[in-house]
Amino acid sequence: MAGSESVDGYLAALPDRFRVALEDLRGTIRAVVPDATETISYQIPTFRYRGRALVSYAAFREHCSLFPMSIGVIDAHGDEVAPYRSGRGTLRFTPDAPLPADLVRRIVLARIEENAAKQR
Repeated sequence: MAGSESVDGYLAALPDRFRVALEDLRGTIRAVVPDATETISYQIPTFRYRGRALVSYAAFREHCSLFPMSIGVIDAHGDEVAPYRSGRGTLRFTPDAPLPADLVRRIVLARIEENAAKQR
């Protein structure tokens, strides 16, 4: 939806309801991994942790998406993510029906674990 060189710029360019939904998502992720860095990658906000991409998110015309960057993590959450699953690696939601914060926390923790295992 919006292109920017910074996450704050990306969010500021969004319509209010999308901006608020993604700021909430961002806050949930930041609470799990406060020392992660944020960047724009492939024109969308991306959290990086210990040198590796962790998760990304974006706004589109009619929905928002969380990209866990791992089919394994998505598959591991099975029925919980089924209502949000769009394609292989995307979790789609609307500002009016956001992803549950607890689910987001568990996805981020699973991605941290997955990345740590790859670095061993």
